[in-house]
Amino acid sequence: MADDTLIELRDAEVVREGRTILHVDSLAFREGEHVAVLGPNGAGKSTLIGLLTRDIRPLVRDEPPVLLRGQARWDLFEARRVFGVVSDALQDDYRVRVTVRDVVLSGYFGSVGLYRSGEITAAMRTRAEELLEHLGITALADRTMDTLSTGEARRALIGRALVHDPALLVLDEPTYGLDPAGTYHFLALLHQLAERCALVIVTHHVSDIIPEVERVVMLKAGRVFRDGSKAELLTGEALSGLYGIPAEVEERRGWYRLW
Repeated sequence: MADDTLIELRDAEVVREGRTILHVDSLAFREGEHVAVLGPNGAGKSTLIGLLTRDIRPLVRDEPPVLLRGQARWDLFEARRVFGVVSDALQDDYRVRVTVRDVVLSGYFGSVGLYRSGEITAAMRTRAEELLEHLGITALADRTMDTLSTGEARRALIGRALVHDPALLVLDEPTYGLDPAGTYHFLALLHQLAERCALVIVTHHVSDIIPEVERVVMLKAGRVFRDGSKAELLTGEALSGLYGIPAEVEERRGWYRLW
């Protein structure tokens, strides 16, 4: 394992109802690296995220299947300091009357909303206000999540993920449910976030891959199909093999589009 490896998977297998839904022979994400995990529906992308967050456990091996900075044993609070996650499933959990400010603060406790408000420190509140400003949602701080647009709510969840200043931010289907304007502004935000932490963008849309991404991991049928540079894998030939369709790719100023 390289010294800059943040998280590593080795012979990591997830089985449900007797069927293997994901088997990763070898995969590592490095410090400061921007990666896109690309694949069709059912490829195992959400299961991969679950392995990273420890919400899903792989089969037990003699050698630990998941290492965080080289360590086989690590707790949930340590993991939160290393990476944050924003997913559509998490956004569904927040379709409730919780204010944007409390959503951001809830990142300190890993909860949906706040249940232990007495534990919130002045430093936590200061950090939350800084993130609200950085994400352009200060004006929404006292609004509840059920009154926001999809894009606004997603920014609040990014604030929640960033409270611990993680080394890695994982975004699952980041533009799902956004209209063209919302997609444009959200991808512009990812540009900014790429300057402060490593990104793993998990998606089935080539157009979600921002120019800062250097590496693409392709998942297909629960396996790593290919792993390489963006220039090597965002081609018609590679994407045709991934999706099983005749694909052509257009690139403009670092952005890619699939035809």
